[in-house]
Amino acid sequence: MSSESTGATAPPELLALRASIDNLDAALVHLLAERFRCTRAVGALKARMDLPPADPAREAVQITRLRDLATESGLDPEFAEKFLALIIDEVIHHHLHARDDAQA
Repeated sequence: MSSESTGATAPPELLALRASIDNLDAALVHLLAERFRCTRAVGALKARMDLPPADPAREAVQITRLRDLATESGLDPEFAEKFLALIIDEVIHHHLHARDDAQA
């Protein structure tokens, strides 16, 4: 590993930017964890109420909303949609497990 990749000789401006990125990454992880805590509660509720794990109509609304937010924020809406799709896939996975646990 070169000294540049470890930051040992990186310019202060680069180090500051990397520190900001590290903080943002940590915030993203914490926000995702909180989001999944909420969606796990939704999955448990859906399982108790015998509702389907997926809600395509809600997902479509969320995709449109997130694409709009991305556009307003200067983020590529295609990327935002892919990111949300990854999250939705994981949420549905959790909801399926909640349903299976409720039926056990």
